Amino acid sequence: MNILFIHQNFPAQYRHVALSYAREGGHGLVAIGKSTAGRVRGVRNALYTLREGSGVSANPFVRDYEGKVRHGQAVFRVASALKQKGYRPDVIVAHPGWGEDMYVGDVYPGVPRLLYAEFFYHAQGADVNFDPEFLGSDVDNARVRSRNAAQLVSLESAEWGLSPTQWQRAQYPEFFRSRISVLHDGIDTEAVVPDPSALWRLADGRELSRDDEVVTYAVRNLEPYRGIHHFLRAARLILEQRPNAHILVAGGDEVSYGRRLPEGKSYRELFLEEAPIDSGRIHFLGRLPYGDYLKVLQVSRAHVYLTVPFVLSWSMLEAMACECLIVGSDTPPVTEVLEDGVNGVLVDFFSPDEIATRVCEVLAAPEKFDGLRAAARQTILERFALADLLPRHRLLIETLARGETPAA
Repeated sequence: MNILFIHQNFPAQYRHVALSYAREGGHGLVAIGKSTAGRVRGVRNALYTLREGSGVSANPFVRDYEGKVRHGQAVFRVASALKQKGYRPDVIVAHPGWGEDMYVGDVYPGVPRLLYAEFFYHAQGADVNFDPEFLGSDVDNARVRSRNAAQLVSLESAEWGLSPTQWQRAQYPEFFRSRISVLHDGIDTEAVVPDPSALWRLADGRELSRDDEVVTYAVRNLEPYRGIHHFLRAARLILEQRPNAHILVAGGDEVSYGRRLPEGKSYRELFLEEAPIDSGRIHFLGRLPYGDYLKVLQVSRAHVYLTVPFVLSWSMLEAMACECLIVGSDTPPVTEVLEDGVNGVLVDFFSPDEIATRVCEVLAAPEKFDGLRAAARQTILERFALADLLPRHRLLIETLARGETPAA
């Protein structure tokens, strides 16, 4: 079977499924991505760079769409070159978020396409305008509608989609929702495990374990979409109330989602300026190699996960798989996975006081929450285990490749 993957940051969400087919052998696997995309052994990369042109439109309502058209054109050129060399996929697996998928159906008409339906934007009721500190103007709200334009082009002609959570699926227009399967990428529960012997060495040589009062927070980037402002406000209170506590913060200073600050300024710096914080007990680790990141989770006594209503992070599920006690925001899609008092603790996204109070409760009496830790891992084993979800992902791809309609 020939499978064409399209994702600017390949392998991303396709790492496990691409590796599965590559290890099996006998398939023609190609990945189209940006020149910075990663590699999976057994998958041939066909990379693109954006051509220099007249620039992106000055019209704020058009700017995002034009940028996505340029990505779509770049993929069109790469796919056309593959076609000229005789490559024809049986199925195309693509993420439509950056416009890359828009024109590939014109290169390969009749080839079924499976889209990763990750998020469809709304000016109200989801991420935008959720946090009063980051409200948009009427113009900003109107521009949100234009952000979906490229996806709508893809959705109109695609055979099927998949979303990682029910809530993310529910954000999509009704005309396509009936063609979206809810299927998470999966957590490797054999690799992501609790380790009571794990240690984290601080810069001064001290070692932390789960026997210590360790609070963790781990995201790709430290930004308001993931509640960095509310977390840092809570962190000050935690360190004041728990003199033996240490806080490990993993994540970069870039912006993945939402509004960017002026050049040279990070949200971490911005919110650290609000009030003094004990810099000897809060440790900013930056982006970590995966093994080190897992070690941070494994020494955690309380793991804080905050998000506006948006895409659910892998990190929350991986923390649950490590038997972390999650103190998570009472926001969708967190509440689709985390149930207060059952497999974690839910808190008000906007309340640093509540976040700090619940974290301090966990630090003071960790044994009271052991049942919740075990239940957190059990949730991942039952609902998100890669061993269970990977065969379903493959079945979806193979059903489409045969020209059949998947079960919803």
